[in-house]
Amino acid sequence: MSTVFLPKTHYINGKSKTAPQLLAKLLEQLISTSFSPDTKPVIVCIGSNRVPGDSLGPLVGTRLSRKKDFFLPVYGTLNFPIHALNLNDAMRAIKEIHPGSPVIAIDASLGSRRHLNYITVSSGSLFPGAGVNKDLGAVGDIAITGIINTSGELAQLALQSTRLSTVINLAEHIAEGILLAAFLYSEKPAKFS
Repeated sequence: MSTVFLPKTHYINGKSKTAPQLLAKLLEQLISTSFSPDTKPVIVCIGSNRVPGDSLGPLVGTRLSRKKDFFLPVYGTLNFPIHALNLNDAMRAIKEIHPGSPVIAIDASLGSRRHLNYITVSSGSLFPGAGVNKDLGAVGDIAITGIINTSGELAQLALQSTRLSTVINLAEHIAEGILLAAFLYSEKPAKFS
């Protein structure tokens, strides 16, 4: 197995038609180089179904969970969101149900104006709530975020006033990228079977 170097955080333009393909390729590389081939990742989608800007994770989780042939466990949907109030309990339960499984964590994020509508992918954890000054701890072994609005002093207002079309577009690209990555893995022998 060759070593693939990826920058700590990779940015993908979420408005690009090739965003899902780029995300799939990066996910495949990260998982292939970071985890055992026989380990099945768990998808954890973080966010609230009550705040437009924070609904990216549950939208991704809902889309993935509705695909009949998607074989990875998915937690965090519009009907059963994982958010600030239940995150610690949910992560404890997930680790108990899937011991040793790597976690791909997905969440909305706030960022600079130049990165608005971008998807980030990185090896390592994400920190839910950091954009609104909440310390909820680290989640995941691979982090995917959709930058839905700009950060600043009025972060909570930014989440409330984010265009739903921005969130939906990013959620669709992220879900499609994960589905493509899963398809790539299902085509390889001894992967996720």
